[in-house]
Amino acid sequence: MKASMRMICAMCLVAIIGITSVVIVEGAGGPCGKSSPDNEAMKLAPCASAAQDEKATVPDSCCAQVKIIGQNPSCLCAVMLSDTAKSSGIDPKVALTIPKRCNFAHRPVGYKCGPYTLP
Repeated sequence: MKASMRMICAMCLVAIIGITSVVIVEGAGGPCGKSSPDNEAMKLAPCASAAQDEKATVPDSCCAQVKIIGQNPSCLCAVMLSDTAKSSGIDPKVALTIPKRCNFAHRPVGYKCGPYTLP
């Protein structure tokens, strides 16, 4: 009886550890944490014209969103290179100039985004 009780307790412990590991891995997510780059790209709708034309004015609402997402350079890159960004006509090399055009003092200068580099 004691042996079977120990076995049940051991199996419960293994199950709890397994569930905890899955939750931790799923919570970490990809480059943007729990959110997908495509979902984060939707937040950058105010940046659409600025991401297509390097001479276009960057709206304050765009700069605010880029500042939030840009705290994680790998997420910013994933967003700028996402399918959502591409399908909306975003030019990645122009889009990656937005942090500089927003005059962010602390931006990921020289960070590689696929074939592009943040200026």
